[in-house]
Amino acid sequence: MAMAKKKAQLSVYLDPDLMQALSAYAARRDQSMSLIAEAAIASFLSPDADERKEAAIAKRLDQQDRRLARLERDVGIGVETLALFIRFWLNTTPPLPESAAKAARAQAGARYDNFVATLGRRLNEGPKLRQEIPDDQERGSPDRNNTSE
Repeated sequence: MAMAKKKAQLSVYLDPDLMQALSAYAARRDQSMSLIAEAAIASFLSPDADERKEAAIAKRLDQQDRRLARLERDVGIGVETLALFIRFWLNTTPPLPESAAKAARAQAGARYDNFVATLGRRLNEGPKLRQEIPDDQERGSPDRNNTSE
C-alpha cells in the first residue's frame, strides 16, 4: 500500500491587512487559513489562470465597447436633431421686414435665455430624447422581427 505524500511546509510573511483579511475569510468559510492559501496559490499557478484573466479583460472591453457605441449613438442623435431643427427653422421662417427685424433682435436674447433654461431643466429632470428613441439592439431583436405571427 502506497503512502500519501506529506505536504511541505512553507512560511510566508504577509502584510497585516492581508493577514487580517485571510483570517476573516477563513473564519467565514469555516476553513483553515492554510487550505485557503493553498487554494489561492494553486489558482494563481494554474494554466487556466491566464485564460480567466483574459476572459475578464475581454468582458470589460466588451462593456467599454457597448458604452462607447451608446455614446456614439447619443452624439449622433444630438447632431441629427440639431441639423433637422436648423433646416426646418430656416425653411419655415420667412425673412422679416426691416422694421420688425430690430424688434426681433431685441427678443432674441430673451428667447435664447428661455431656451437654455428649458434645456437645463430637461437635462436635469428628463426624460431624455435618447430614452424616447429605441436602441438598434431592440429593433434587431427576434421578438420584433418575428414574422410568424
